[in-house]
Amino acid sequence: MSLNCSLWQDNSMSVKRFAFVKFSEVTEQCFLLFSLILVMFLASLSGNALIALAIWTNPALHTPMYFFLANLSLLEIGYTCSTIPKMLQNLVSEARGISREGCAIQMFFFTLFGISECCLLAAMAFDRYMAICSPLHYATRMSHGMCVHLAMVSWGVGCIVGLGQTSYIFSLDFCGPCEIDHFFCDLPPVLALACGDTSHNEAAVFVAAILCISSPFLLIIASYGRILAAVLVMPSPEGRQKALSTCSSHLLVVTLFYGSGSVTYLRPKASRSPGVDKLLALFYTVVTSMLNPIIYSLRNKEVKTALRRTLGKKNVLTHR
Repeated sequence: MSLNCSLWQDNSMSVKRFAFVKFSEVTEQCFLLFSLILVMFLASLSGNALIALAIWTNPALHTPMYFFLANLSLLEIGYTCSTIPKMLQNLVSEARGISREGCAIQMFFFTLFGISECCLLAAMAFDRYMAICSPLHYATRMSHGMCVHLAMVSWGVGCIVGLGQTSYIFSLDFCGPCEIDHFFCDLPPVLALACGDTSHNEAAVFVAAILCISSPFLLIIASYGRILAAVLVMPSPEGRQKALSTCSSHLLVVTLFYGSGSVTYLRPKASRSPGVDKLLALFYTVVTSMLNPIIYSLRNKEVKTALRRTLGKKNVLTHR
């Protein structure tokens, strides 16, 4: 059932509030999805927070690889917190509305964290490339200052793209309809509600996706191509196994994140489907964020050891 947008329009007929389309009229289905997303959200928050805390409190993990991993965990926390709480509210409450300003803020932070993660994953691939292909120069080229610089560039690019895209989209007029056929204020579904010609905005979203999703992905592919070539000529099987094990977790995370993101933002407009977009959104906002801590902790002995120490310290403090 569509909303009467005239109730949310000002004298200029511009929509000042939006509402998210209800997931289902069946209460049990909404509650089931709410429970599932809540469990994954809490698992994602606790997992990423534990990894960031373990890296921060264990000096043995104060290396470039784990510095980037801690940043990735912080990005994942921000990424999920910018979308999931409102999504959960919409599933169990009739108050599914969001102000125009609130929608713009959500879009900005979602874009900021998402684009920053794309860039950070490329920086992590470069770190692995330097460690395996240029080990003698690794310590000097991947200094703490260089790592901070790469992280700041990643966050900075995300901030610039988020601010630019959000400002450009919300400079348009919204005169109805006012229902967003999505779980949160993502770029394409909000842009679909704008009045008039939106071709320039759609082109801007596509160009940003090419530059900030495809370009870092190509850098990652190039880095791992060089890494694979270097690994194949290593004389020691143990050395090859160690080199590949340090990269496998990152490759799996890249596949999950870039796979869903590319399908969402790089496929033609004509082939878009609200149902498919919602499923993909659930995957790259909830599932991947939950899986990342599991992937890195299960496949990395140093992270597992640090997590045990961190949890052990917590247990000691709680029993005092």
